[in-house]
Amino acid sequence: MFPAGPPSHRLLRLPLLQLLLLVVQAVGRGLGRASPAGGPLEDVVIERYHIPRACPREVQMGDFVRYHYNGTFEDGKKFDSSYDRNTLVAIVVGVGRLITGMDRGLMGMCVNERRRLIVPPHLGYGSIGLAGLIPPDATLYFDVVLLDVWNKEDTVQVSTLLRPPHCPRMVQDGDFVRYHYNGTLLDGTSFDTSYSKGGTYDTYVGSGWLIKGMDQGLLGMCPGERRKIIIPPFLAYGEKGYGTVIPPHASLVFHILLIDVHNPKDTVQLETLELPAGCVRRAVAGDFMRYHYNGSLMDGTLFDSSYSRNHTYNTYIGQGYIIPGMDQGLQGACIGERRRITIPPHLAYGENGTGDKIPGSAVLIFNVHVIDFHNPADVVEIRTLSRPSETCNETTKLGDFVRYHYNCSLLDGTQLFTSHDYGAPQEATLGANKVIEGLDTGLQGMCVGERRQLIVPPHLAHGESGARGVPGSAVLLFEVELVSREDGLPTGYLFVWHEDPPANLFEDMDLNKDGEVSPEEFSTFIKAQVSEGKGRLMPGQDPEKTIGDMFQNQDRNQDGKITVEELKLKSDEDQERVHEEL
Repeated sequence: MFPAGPPSHRLLRLPLLQLLLLVVQAVGRGLGRASPAGGPLEDVVIERYHIPRACPREVQMGDFVRYHYNGTFEDGKKFDSSYDRNTLVAIVVGVGRLITGMDRGLMGMCVNERRRLIVPPHLGYGSIGLAGLIPPDATLYFDVVLLDVWNKEDTVQVSTLLRPPHCPRMVQDGDFVRYHYNGTLLDGTSFDTSYSKGGTYDTYVGSGWLIKGMDQGLLGMCPGERRKIIIPPFLAYGEKGYGTVIPPHASLVFHILLIDVHNPKDTVQLETLELPAGCVRRAVAGDFMRYHYNGSLMDGTLFDSSYSRNHTYNTYIGQGYIIPGMDQGLQGACIGERRRITIPPHLAYGENGTGDKIPGSAVLIFNVHVIDFHNPADVVEIRTLSRPSETCNETTKLGDFVRYHYNCSLLDGTQLFTSHDYGAPQEATLGANKVIEGLDTGLQGMCVGERRQLIVPPHLAHGESGARGVPGSAVLLFEVELVSREDGLPTGYLFVWHEDPPANLFEDMDLNKDGEVSPEEFSTFIKAQVSEGKGRLMPGQDPEKTIGDMFQNQDRNQDGKITVEELKLKSDEDQERVHEEL
């Protein structure tokens, strides 16, 4: 795109022949002769041997035209040619500046039309001719091609070729725009294109950086819109033209594709596309957020997508880890919300852009889906969904053995795990580090039959690394139902007595009184204590395995039997250990 130049108001400098035509034509008109028979004088003969398909405008009296021509006599001898001078004729028609035959012959002509004009003497140079060039009574033959036509009353002509369905913003004075263009003369001759330069044309509108016609023609455009803009010379480069590519008095035709538009005063624009019901918390600075996004330029060109990587983008918001516009645009969002964030360049990657996909001064549009967010200070959110109708006298506590059903999902509804797949409730001892900390917390204080919803932040779940099937930094949603509860055992115990143990414990175990306790005798004794309610085994484990572990603990020398010296209660062992440490 060429810069705007200062307007020029100098008169057109005419070639010598044109100047002579102007001087002599009046005489020629006055000295025209009647036909030999005394009948009416002949008119110009017009042969239109090439007519373009499209003719948006025809030459009228008072129009300014630019054309090439060859002038010959009847015998084909050339007397003048604009091609030989490599200079177009540029002149106003119908106001006496051309010979009458040419004035008449150009009327109604279309750009790129070719005509053969036969001009009789009385409409040319008459009986006097033009000394040294045109003999008296000469019939003149002109081959003319029209290249341009305009009028001083013309304005910029704008045709919308394609308008996108979504128009977030229209160009106004003072805006900064990025656009592609093809520039041609009115006859289709190309003089410049942005496409060959590997980048858009970037400039301010209405600030004197562009020719006046382009300043006007861009107003009201939407990003992604295509326009055809026809600019008359006095709103372009005037009678001087520009270099060797735009001749004087040339109308210009631009095919424009607007890529984007912004204003240095713009802020981030937010548009909520989908807002889930029941949004009780909105993201604030300092939250850690996981979200998916598609990032595109204003014309729809996609430059990045988290979906293509099959992984959310995870970051803190409001703390400078992402571009300022995104930092602002994500605050106030709800979990599950979809929003469009439009970010001007000064809040994105500025004049330089980044990489090979985001050009300088580019407006960025992000379509964001917020998966979840949390704060490092968050605790487990507990919501009771239902409680049993009967009175609940005991609730779960640390150390209890519980059975529960659960469904676990991400906050976007993606189901991860469910106990129903296993056909049996999940089992755990609360506080034994057998489940994630947040679930352990959420299961405490429950009644049997109660249903809860738990929202567990990642630092109380699987953290930044995640787990098999669980993304990193994921907030988890549990729906849990407590099926049963049993009092647990103290840490380190496999069996506890409900009352004082027998005074002669070894003798009671030694069923055959042979002075040693076999595995079978040990198992029979422990099972009897449980069945009689005198003691209980650690819940949640196979009783046979628990009893086997207890026997192994008492069989100090691992010889397959327990002697009176080996048998010791855990309370006695703990007391001995204290004395040893002292």
